[in-house]
This record gives sequence, structure tokens and C-alpha cells, in this order.
Amino acid sequence: MTDRSSPPAGVDQPESFAFAPDYLEKAKAYIAKYPPGRQASAVLPLLDLAQRQSGNWLPQAAMDHVAELLDMPRIRVYEVATFYTMFNLAPVGTHFLQLCTTTPCWLCGSDDVVRACQDELGIGVGETTADGQFTIAEVECLGACCNAPMLQLNDDYYEDLDYDRTRALLRALKEGQRPEPGPQVDRQTSAPISGPTTLTTIKA
Repeated sequence: MTDRSSPPAGVDQPESFAFAPDYLEKAKAYIAKYPPGRQASAVLPLLDLAQRQSGNWLPQAAMDHVAELLDMPRIRVYEVATFYTMFNLAPVGTHFLQLCTTTPCWLCGSDDVVRACQDELGIGVGETTADGQFTIAEVECLGACCNAPMLQLNDDYYEDLDYDRTRALLRALKEGQRPEPGPQVDRQTSAPISGPTTLTTIKA
């Protein structure tokens, strides 16, 4: 299990960080939602903004900047950032693949999704391709159990995957395409694949 108790050693950390003007404007809007003296409540959205500005990872300098903006001890910000797995404490690929292998996805074939990623990308779980384009991570339940197996690609969910559909997704990404998120079969959101099974005789 990865130790998330502190920012990892051996990562090339930038010496400084400051929110760009557009990100700073959003940060101030989040802070303004809370009463004076309660600005620390904005730590999660500000860390998310910092991660997005930094290219999907959270440098220590960014955490320090958030602590300064919120008038918090740095250690309090580190505690939050190291607790939540939504924050990446080291750089990840442009395409960050989070593979769910919890029971519902596993029962529906998540092992095939993992194997497809490894076969297509030539890397294992926890690794990044040499070109920096893809990182594979194994995660706990992402809450799309009825459309299992699935993976999260950056902010998007790709569901109803199997070995071939996963490889097709990765090949499209390699070619600069961005397939439509959601179910990768003929299904409307999370409705039954077989179509409606109830309320089929209601007249318009």
C-alpha cells in the first residue's frame, strides 16, 4: 500500500507556486462562501484548483500556497492532501486511468480491463508510460457499480468495458481522439441494456 502520510520523497518539486489570475479568482469565490474565520473550510476546493493548475498533481509548494491563502498551518493542509486519494502527490500522465477493481467491477470483469491496459500500454499498475501520456492506478469503488466494469479517465467515467472496448478506448486516446464518456455499449445512462422492463404500456 502506498504511503500517503507525507509528500513523497524523490519527486522533483517546483520551488514556488502561485495561483494564476483565473484560478485565483475561483479560489477567492470559494473562500467567500464561508464566514470570516472559517476560511479553512475551503481547503478541498482550493487544493483541487491547485492540482488542476499544476497538471493533475499537487506539488508541496502548491499546498504551502493554499495554507497561506487560508491562514492554516501547513501541516493541516498536508493532512488533508495526504488523506484523500483524489489528490496526486506525484506527477501522473496526461491520461490518468483509475481502474476500479472493487467487488462489483471484479465480478463483472475488471481483471480484463486491467489486463487490457497493461497489454496496450506496456506498463503495470502504478506506472506511467515513457512518453508521460498514460498512468495506471488501481482504486476502490467509484460508484458506477450498475455499469461495471468501469474506469475513470481524468474527470470522466467510461463504463460497461471489457478487454476489447478498453483497448479500443486507449488506441483512440493515443490517436488524439476523445471517445464519448459514459456507457460503452448501447445503454441509456444506467438503464437496463435489454431496454425498459416496467411501465412499458403507459400511453402518451
